[in-house]
Amino acid sequence: MITVVLLILSVITGVFLGKHFGKKEKLAKNLLVLSAGFLITICLNEVFPQVYTSEAGSSLGIFVIAGVLLQMILEALTKGFEHGHFHHHSEHNILPVALMVGLFIHAFIEGIPLANEEQQLSPYLLGIVFHNLPISFILGAFLFNRKNESKTSPYPSLLIVALFALASPMGMLLGNYFNPDLQPYFLAIVGGIFLHISSVIIFESNKNHNIDWIKIGLVILGVSLALIMHLFHHHPTGHSH
Repeated sequence: MITVVLLILSVITGVFLGKHFGKKEKLAKNLLVLSAGFLITICLNEVFPQVYTSEAGSSLGIFVIAGVLLQMILEALTKGFEHGHFHHHSEHNILPVALMVGLFIHAFIEGIPLANEEQQLSPYLLGIVFHNLPISFILGAFLFNRKNESKTSPYPSLLIVALFALASPMGMLLGNYFNPDLQPYFLAIVGGIFLHISSVIIFESNKNHNIDWIKIGLVILGVSLALIMHLFHHHPTGHSH
């Protein structure tokens, strides 16, 4: 299935690039900002309209908030890894098992709504793929450039990568067993996760509060890519869930 292949490839590609180019911290930051602009646009243009035009739309705001809170809880495990914050902490503070659990839950939940996506190359799927690349880049840089940690860590780096790569496909598999009517609820939760991650990356304070034109340009580029996809994506006139 093309969806599973894309999900796994996005992680493997990001990890590979992170392993070999992970010392370029600016590159990782730029990838994150670009993906954040893309992700927040997918969230507002694709995910939220689908949520709020559903029959349960008026009551789904609490699930969006739940997604935001869930991501905040997960970041207690990952130490803000999804935002590229691993370099702000001592690596000893990010236990591989906690990182593995946090990233797995994050990606697993994102995969559940994919079970009921009508189109294989949906904007939601491509949003996850685009989101996976910079996170996997940072993951590869963190896991495979820890020369001192790699020998003592009881949790093989490849295991963490494999679990992260398979988490969304496993979530999608589980999603097949849920009532399709629950789709808006899962999308609302993931929308909250997307909104929190992308907004934190975009709106983080710049050094000395100076205008970062490169950051602004990357956000605009990410937004533009998502808008182009939105224009060319076929949107059904009715909601089928």
